[in-house]
Amino acid sequence: MDQKYYNISYAESPFGTLSQYMTRTYAWMFAGLLVTFGVAIATVTTGLIVPLYTTGLVFVLSIVELVLVGVLSVRIERLQPSTATGLFFGYAILNGLNLSTYFVVYDVPTLILAFLVGTVYFGVMALYGWRTDRDLTGWGPNLMGGLCAILLTSVVGMLFGMFTGIGFGVMDFLLCAVALVVFMLFTAYDTQKLKYYYAYFGGDAAMLHKSSIMGALSLYLDYINIFFYVLRIFARSRRNN
Repeated sequence: MDQKYYNISYAESPFGTLSQYMTRTYAWMFAGLLVTFGVAIATVTTGLIVPLYTTGLVFVLSIVELVLVGVLSVRIERLQPSTATGLFFGYAILNGLNLSTYFVVYDVPTLILAFLVGTVYFGVMALYGWRTDRDLTGWGPNLMGGLCAILLTSVVGMLFGMFTGIGFGVMDFLLCAVALVVFMLFTAYDTQKLKYYYAYFGGDAAMLHKSSIMGALSLYLDYINIFFYVLRIFARSRRNN
């Protein structure tokens, strides 16, 4: 699976055209986002958020989330299409429970603004990934390296703040800005990768369905992270004003 996108001729697919395949993938992604935000709002309005965080259950759910992503990533070829779909929406539900705290910590105007700005950023980069003739496969290793650096820096910053009581200040703002750029680039990269999936799996309907789910999960995670970092940047900017 190391061929370049531009060396592939798109095959006839039981999913229809490439555009129809990508439309279906984005439909999965948006459905997952609706489930996540719906669950998050319901968790807050019903009061479920209180026992969720006071009992520490949220940490257990976070581990389950990682397990679901791992299963989808490692065993995707062995899973039934319906199982892969179920795991994707199961992840969306669990993520909604874990993200519910944002609907308490941040005010509604900030959440709405972050949602709108994040959607624009995501949309622009998705369009670029879809329309560009440039091969973006070389971005993969660099983006993964950037993601690892962001995660490591975040953990160090969290531990530093816990033991010293001192925040990262400007460094935290810069970290959010860099992370935002990384996930915007991931959006273009993952969008173009859908073309690769479509061509590679050709007439295999089951694998096309599962690759569509995997593509939806990648784009879902890109959007959630863009939203998250835009939200953090806006919130920090408002506190500093």
